[in-house]
Amino acid sequence: MPFQIIRNDITKMEVDVIVNAANSRLMMGGGVCGAIFSAAGADVLQEECNRIGHCEPGESVITKGHALPAKYIIHTVGPIWQGGRRREAEILRNCYINSLELARSKNLKSIAFPLISSGIYGYPKEKALEVAISAIGSYLLKHEMDVTLVVYDNLSFVISKKTFDAVERFIDDHYVDEKLELERSDLYLKIHQSESSDVLYSLNDIQRNTLDQEVEIPRRRRKLEDVLDEIEESFTEHLFRLIDERGMKDSDVYRRANMDRRLFSKIRNGRVNPSKTSCLSLALGLKLNLDETKDFLARAGYALSPSNKMDLVVRYFIENNNHNIFEINSVLFGKNLPILGS
Repeated sequence: MPFQIIRNDITKMEVDVIVNAANSRLMMGGGVCGAIFSAAGADVLQEECNRIGHCEPGESVITKGHALPAKYIIHTVGPIWQGGRRREAEILRNCYINSLELARSKNLKSIAFPLISSGIYGYPKEKALEVAISAIGSYLLKHEMDVTLVVYDNLSFVISKKTFDAVERFIDDHYVDEKLELERSDLYLKIHQSESSDVLYSLNDIQRNTLDQEVEIPRRRRKLEDVLDEIEESFTEHLFRLIDERGMKDSDVYRRANMDRRLFSKIRNGRVNPSKTSCLSLALGLKLNLDETKDFLARAGYALSPSNKMDLVVRYFIENNNHNIFEINSVLFGKNLPILGS
């Protein structure tokens, strides 16, 4: 997928280029920088860095990957945290954008970042993550590249404590235990059948206070013409129509959906059945509201479930009119849930 967050050792990433959180003198340091130098071969990498000599904060330079699985290393110098009053956010954003631009200028297709400046430079991890996601997300809306943010743990991956706490409360308020959901599904109301059709009515379609009441469902023999008239447009046709109605381009949708262009093309042309996570990603790419999202999922045979925490996280953001899949993925990652995209 175009952007993902994973727990891994960045020196083991098999990508075109990894990013080193460097110092201005491009000398071997500690933390991520020290690990990258050691894995690449400290002597040969330091010799190449010495020839470059210097890198200003926010700027980026490139060397070979040497003994690393990655072909290249981009060295970028992040800001030292000084309370946020010394253009730290601007400099940090430049680190990501300039590194991405440098990779693109070298025709490199995949890149892995650490969370720059969040170690010994003291940049608060919450704020560092916000800058990283904003910079990477905005870049990927215009350019195609596979970007990975590599971390050792998930504890730092919260957009903000306020957002994280709000999502947590939303899940607590709406989550239905899967076992209870299954038990409830066994309590379907009696169904009145006609000779020509069976109709199922679940408890989700009826107010909870009517559970103890007998519900009469009108009997009606359906004609073939009625059935044919009720055939709805396919998922693919619906996707076409939504893109056109919103005046969007295909690239607008699949980039906002964090989806690989090739997968989007296969889905759009009906060559592959989309998974539920792909449908949710496309709903976010199309900026659908909650009702539109439910209808969109239903056309592919899916539904938002109160017993699925990933569904609830996505629903929270949609209800709050936030369709930024990169922010949503950071919260999903922080909760050890699957992230959205290809």
